[in-house]
Amino acid sequence: DNHIRTTTGCKADGRKRDYMKQVLETNGLVCPFPLVEAKDAIGEMGNGDELVINFDCTQATEAIPQWAAENGYPVTHFDRTGDASWTITVQKA
Repeated sequence: DNHIRTTTGCKADGRKRDYMKQVLETNGLVCPFPLVEAKDAIGEMGNGDELVINFDCTQATEAIPQWAAENGYPVTHFDRTGDASWTITVQKA
């Protein structure tokens, strides 16, 4: 999938396991596709990994945090990046 970029690094708390951070670019996709793609992407990830979702669908500003909360995934970052674009980071737990 050309919407996903992956990086790796070490946990800030000093644990040895590397974590993965995936960036999911969904700008231009209408709702519910940012959430659909986020669900698919996080399903392939390990616990502790983070999914950064960049989107410009207004409905996803509520749908993605609600989905994360319902699944016990902490939102570690959520910010508006433009007039009608946002980024949210969800950690798989």
